[in-house]
Amino acid sequence: MELSHTGASLSVSFDEPNLVSAAGLVPVMGLALAAGLGDLADEWLSVPTDKGANAGRKVASLVAGMVAGADSIDDMALLRHGGMGRLFKACYAPSTLGSFLRSFTFGHVRQLDAVASRFLRNLAAKTPLIGGRAGEYTLVDVDDTIIEVHGYKKQGSGYGYSGVRGLNALLATVSTKDTAPVILAQRLRKGSAGSPRGAARLVADTLATLKRIHGGAAGEVLLRADSAFYGYATVNAAAKAGAAVSITARMDPAIRKAIAGIGEDTWQPIQYTDAVFDEASDRWISAAEVAETPFSAFSSRKQGERVPGRLVVRRIPDLNPHAGAGQPTIFTTYRFHAFFTTGTLDTVSADKTHRGHAIIEQINADLKSSALAHLPSGVFTANAAWLALAAMAFNLTRAAPTAAGNGLAKARTATVRRKLISVPARIASSARKLRLHLPADWPWENAWTDLSNRIFTQPAKT
Repeated sequence: MELSHTGASLSVSFDEPNLVSAAGLVPVMGLALAAGLGDLADEWLSVPTDKGANAGRKVASLVAGMVAGADSIDDMALLRHGGMGRLFKACYAPSTLGSFLRSFTFGHVRQLDAVASRFLRNLAAKTPLIGGRAGEYTLVDVDDTIIEVHGYKKQGSGYGYSGVRGLNALLATVSTKDTAPVILAQRLRKGSAGSPRGAARLVADTLATLKRIHGGAAGEVLLRADSAFYGYATVNAAAKAGAAVSITARMDPAIRKAIAGIGEDTWQPIQYTDAVFDEASDRWISAAEVAETPFSAFSSRKQGERVPGRLVVRRIPDLNPHAGAGQPTIFTTYRFHAFFTTGTLDTVSADKTHRGHAIIEQINADLKSSALAHLPSGVFTANAAWLALAAMAFNLTRAAPTAAGNGLAKARTATVRRKLISVPARIASSARKLRLHLPADWPWENAWTDLSNRIFTQPAKT
């Protein structure tokens, strides 16, 4: 592509009052309205004084800004340009939204968490956001991530396990074989907090929300987590909610003893890096192998708190650094990776399903490349509210293309924003109706039209 005009023949002026830069907010916020976002915030939030007035519209404004790409309070100014005032009510100034967030206490953050869980429930009722098939697990993943911050004035910031100064966000996501992950619950913690802190409460809240979404019966649910969450409190919270677990186990003496007792004839190859499928024998040829053994977790606790299950172990041959010099090893040594599970999947399927836990890392990266690029306030509770709003914006961005059924249901936030949301449009009026003129030959016109038609043919939530 080459510029077709020189600077001398090009004139620029910011004077068009009928243009908007993110026309995709129209159907997306229409979906938010149908799912009752503003009504839920008005019902549940009790932020005092004039700062908390019109809470529903302020929450909707913050979510809309995040959907459109805002990652700081100042970025909320993108809601106040051109013809946005003709399309939306109450396009608040960034200073007003910042004052609203700084008025939050811990109790108000928990109220916003209640709004987020109910908003997700309404989205799931209107779109195939959280599916699931009979006989297949609904997968719940729990993980934490450090959001880097700068400056000692950020309340709660500190150096955690990553060695980076920041705040710690704990997330729980849900996904199925046919649906992309959405965020069920979230908590912001001090930067120095250990990974399992508060995880049991988060797991209980997450699984309760999932049961409400599925109408009281969550079906077969599998909770996946890494070794930081291998503890009685987390496993017990999942068991009380009726969920199975698949959690990486730390290599303590009990785990090592169990691995040593696995017979050599029980190991079987799995589909792993550089694996080759042999059609003649109908099996994978791979250096990685997997086996399992019965295992009772937390055997040091009293009898009633021991959890029976299986220990599934993957072993991978250690690389021989001297192989190129003609020095083979006398015998093969292995690296072992074990996880504890109470699920019913066979050994190979259990291993493959457990490795899928890495999907939550993509959610962490997605959030950090959008709304969680910054935690915008020095006040901890304001940042905790920002995290809850970011989760709602993420789920809304997932729900919009899912509702349209146009092949973007599993796209990343940046892709959805580029194709459906950040679409410029000119507003015209005729016969007391507003008409949006979008770019001709827009490559994703059908996707945008499908989304708009789906949203505005549904009755709004009463």
